[in-house]
Amino acid sequence: FRHVDVTRVLLDHETFSNAVSQHLSVPNGMDQPEHTPYRRIIEPYFSEPRMAAFEPVCRRIASGLIQQSPLPSELELMAEAALPFAVQVQCAFLGWPATLQESLIRWARNNHDATRAQDRKLMSEIALEFEAIIDDLLEAREQSGATPETDLTTALMHEQVWGRPMSNEEVASILRNWTVGEIGTISASVGILAQYLAEHAELQTQLRAQMDLLPSAIDEILRLHGPLVANRRIATRAVEIGGRKISAGERITLMWIPANRDERGFHKPDEFRLDRDPNKNLLYGAGIHACPGAPLARLELRVFMEELLSRTDSIATVPEKAATFATCPASGFDTLHLKMN
Repeated sequence: FRHVDVTRVLLDHETFSNAVSQHLSVPNGMDQPEHTPYRRIIEPYFSEPRMAAFEPVCRRIASGLIQQSPLPSELELMAEAALPFAVQVQCAFLGWPATLQESLIRWARNNHDATRAQDRKLMSEIALEFEAIIDDLLEAREQSGATPETDLTTALMHEQVWGRPMSNEEVASILRNWTVGEIGTISASVGILAQYLAEHAELQTQLRAQMDLLPSAIDEILRLHGPLVANRRIATRAVEIGGRKISAGERITLMWIPANRDERGFHKPDEFRLDRDPNKNLLYGAGIHACPGAPLARLELRVFMEELLSRTDSIATVPEKAATFATCPASGFDTLHLKMN
């Protein structure tokens, strides 16, 4: 599918259903009208006031990880900074204890391995494992006396849908979607951004001098090397798209990375440019299922890169230690050695 085809699928949610998972997936795996009330509950958690209040917390985490290595230094970014940043930020945002971080890292790796192997039985077991983690968290929240005003997870527990409180299963599904997206995507994005800047010294210099360009630069770098590979849909009726006839009930896969590198959608798509139309970039999807957590992701990536650039004079790759790419369905890097001065 070309960029125009993927965009068509994203905007035609009636023809292309999101209900592709055998497990409850709130709200990602839902269609209208079921999708709408859950989405309405979720969006306020990523409002501008919440993002502004969370930014200092996010900055402390990023700064602490970057300053762990006194300059000049060499580090393996993925294990020493990118993944810890994603996990620590996730726990801080949701009000989860730091003691949970190692369990989340282990769970995320197991989930990735099962997904890569397409082991359906193991994927189901891992989904149940996460629900058990969430059940323990929800019980601990109730026992601690946490209130919706001070704790995001507790606030989610008090939300209502269809005139009733959400079930633990629904809350766990929302938190699982947030966690999978947060840990995997943010850590991959940090690696992709750092590697690109390490290979483009002139852009590093420009961004250090003009930090206000970072949001656009981040989105453009992640258009070139997307942190997400693909997403699924099911056709609800017979349809022709991209020159192919799709039958009702047939599954399709939307490939984000080639869509965002399509020369029909982007002039000279392999070039880094800050003047592109941001509405064409499918980094966070489009339509009613566009990523609700995009404001948080953009905040986290901007803050991390601001801290990285402001606390270094140069970032470079280590020639004798070549980066290793992540394996599909993941993207980004498994290892990435950088020199920082």
